[in-house]
Amino acid sequence: MTRQYTKNENPLKAIRKKTSLFFTTMNLDQLPKIKTVRWIFGDQLNARHSWYTEKCEETLYVIGELPQEIKYVRHHVQKVCAFFLAMEAFSISLQSHGHKVLHLTLDDSIKYGSLQQLIKVIITRTSCSSFEYQRPDEYRLLNQLRELTSQVSITMKEVDSEHFLVPFEELPSYFKPSISVRMENFYRKMRKRFNILMTNDGPLGERWNFDTENRKSFSKSSLSEIPPPLVFKNDARLAIARLEKHGIKTIGKSDNNLLWPINKTQSLQLLEYFCEFGLSRFGLYQDAMTGNSEYQWSLYHSRLSFSLNTKMLHPMHVIQTAIQSFENSNGVISLAQVEGFIRQILGWREYVRGMYWSNMPSYSAANSLDANRPLPGWFWSGNTKMNCVKKSIQQTMTYSYAHHIQRLMVTGNFSLLAGLAPDEVDEWYLGVYVDAIEWVELPNTRGMALFADGGLIASKPYAASGNYINKMSDYCKGCAYKVKERITEDACPFNALYWHFIDRNKSRFSGNPRMAFPYSRWSKYSSQDQANIIAKGEKLLTNLESL
Repeated sequence: MTRQYTKNENPLKAIRKKTSLFFTTMNLDQLPKIKTVRWIFGDQLNARHSWYTEKCEETLYVIGELPQEIKYVRHHVQKVCAFFLAMEAFSISLQSHGHKVLHLTLDDSIKYGSLQQLIKVIITRTSCSSFEYQRPDEYRLLNQLRELTSQVSITMKEVDSEHFLVPFEELPSYFKPSISVRMENFYRKMRKRFNILMTNDGPLGERWNFDTENRKSFSKSSLSEIPPPLVFKNDARLAIARLEKHGIKTIGKSDNNLLWPINKTQSLQLLEYFCEFGLSRFGLYQDAMTGNSEYQWSLYHSRLSFSLNTKMLHPMHVIQTAIQSFENSNGVISLAQVEGFIRQILGWREYVRGMYWSNMPSYSAANSLDANRPLPGWFWSGNTKMNCVKKSIQQTMTYSYAHHIQRLMVTGNFSLLAGLAPDEVDEWYLGVYVDAIEWVELPNTRGMALFADGGLIASKPYAASGNYINKMSDYCKGCAYKVKERITEDACPFNALYWHFIDRNKSRFSGNPRMAFPYSRWSKYSSQDQANIIAKGEKLLTNLESL
């Protein structure tokens, strides 16, 4: 059975009841005259922000469910509910600490088509003289707020979100527009800067990176050792009812109990659970996939990305907690495991944020491989005969989650090989995953998975045939296609698509040293074999919907 946290199955219910004894609910029609309005987005749930160190009767905090944010792409229902419940919990927490808060639900905000329109109404009704906001992490939202500055007569003030390890104003010292920056080099700078896993002589263990030791797949015996995931039972009925009431179209599956953490307390519990049950084998199996475990969707992954990306958890706290668990484990947690985990946060997470801001807005239109095929319909249902893709998509629709190798080397790899349009792939990734916010989704999808940025992030395209998936998973054993075949009717589509990708992009990649091996191997095929494989690939590309 999936492990569930049951000490407080519905924290919002208890908090709502307690809070209502002391605070009067505000709405847009009954706003008080106020000096300062401070805006909070749904991914700015940082309770330790300096904003909250002092209470002021002349300051009103506003947090709201925004129609524009749930309509600009179609989102997974669990993603929307997770944000809605986390925002409500944060609002109640602020009120309980003595702050004035306006929490807007869809019932309040649905008639306001844009963020700017809603803010103007609030400014007018409060007669405030100052409007403050934490700098959004999405270019789109930052642009909207900065445009608003010229449209209102009051003072507009932008402050930092106080979340990331590298201050926003320092990003240009690490990242330059249209210049490739390798994550490993950046990661080493971060290790030195913050003294993480370092000694006086250099990196702990005399190595910066233990990635080569973290590529193990599951054996039959190791499948039974996978720990059950910690999930929560947060009552999502009111949030779901609001979505249905206002006709908001979502994707994916949901019941009334949301499994994702919605406040800092639950987020800390998930962190503690990961360090106790997942960290000791996280690195070892971080690239592994399986379809033969009850816990195949969670494995040894922390699933902390939603808590981090909404700022309920601070990255340095997560890093230090993992290090403390490593140091106190008496060798149960090895250096390779903790280093692999920290690299994702101290390295990759900070890195993609820097690459995003240094290259926007042009990055969102990058399409260096001229990919233009539409997304097959089964991306939304999982109704495909390719077992690896089917499992990954069905898991995504069930949990609003897939781990990084499923995203990169299954759905991402297929999208790359098939030449799917980056705009459509971006929209899918941004909508289906609970942790997807553009600053982190866009570099991972358009850069890492699709190579659409021309190599700013990845030094080579992450293209792979069925052999990689067979090596890192047991998906192929239950597949209708044969992973060892290339051109037969039931051959694994990844194989011919891989070589078709290699051949059609030879002018781009044949000179890349990291692509020397596949091009050398391709050259050894006879001209007839090459022609047969290319023909098979063409047939697959014209019939993507039927795969």
